Amino acid sequence: MIDPPRYQDDHDYADRALDCQEAMEPGFQAIIDCMLEVGWTRGETLRALKRLIAADNMTQKENAKTEAELAIARAMVRAGKPL
Repeated sequence: MIDPPRYQDDHDYADRALDCQEAMEPGFQAIIDCMLEVGWTRGETLRALKRLIAADNMTQKENAKTEAELAIARAMVRAGKPL
């Protein structure tokens, strides 16, 4: 089970990032252990995780850009302006 944030309504409390890291640690170790068991090295696994994080960041940025463009297009349509 993954521990939730200590303070659900406060997204800026001082130790929130540390609490998140601690909550993730067991799952992270499980991923590492599983990868090592099937023959991947620790270095390969960590590099792959870094690439996955980078790809997710890029996807999130592109999704945000698309959402912003859609919001602008919707506003223009509501205002009766051509796209």
